[in-house]
Amino acid sequence: MTVGSFKAGDQVTAFYKTGKYIGEITDASRPQSYLVRVLAVEKHPMQGDLHNPKEADVLMFHQRKALAFREQTNVPKNMVKPYSGDIPSYGQSLQEAVARAIQELEGKEDRWSKKSLESLRELEKEYSANQ
Repeated sequence: MTVGSFKAGDQVTAFYKTGKYIGEITDASRPQSYLVRVLAVEKHPMQGDLHNPKEADVLMFHQRKALAFREQTNVPKNMVKPYSGDIPSYGQSLQEAVARAIQELEGKEDRWSKKSLESLRELEKEYSANQ
């Protein structure tokens, strides 16, 4: 399977905003994007303002959650890649992704890292409570 030749039911990785997900194509008929159903999280989205990445002093510092299990989203075709292998459980993959994001930020002293770490720790609690 090559990039750009996906069909409904194919397993893929998809980059959406700043997160990376494992999912399946549910609609391949769109000219610019695929509709992807999320089945697992590989990389938790970055926190903050998407238009000012890694900036802490922005009008609104957004808490960015991962896409939900079975949530569908349009992903540009160039951001979709084939996936093979076992798909981990959504809950476990989400916990691991947020833990990796937290680990990457721990010990950093810049304002963006501190604000992101605070936001991710809140999300970690929320995710655990919903499992």
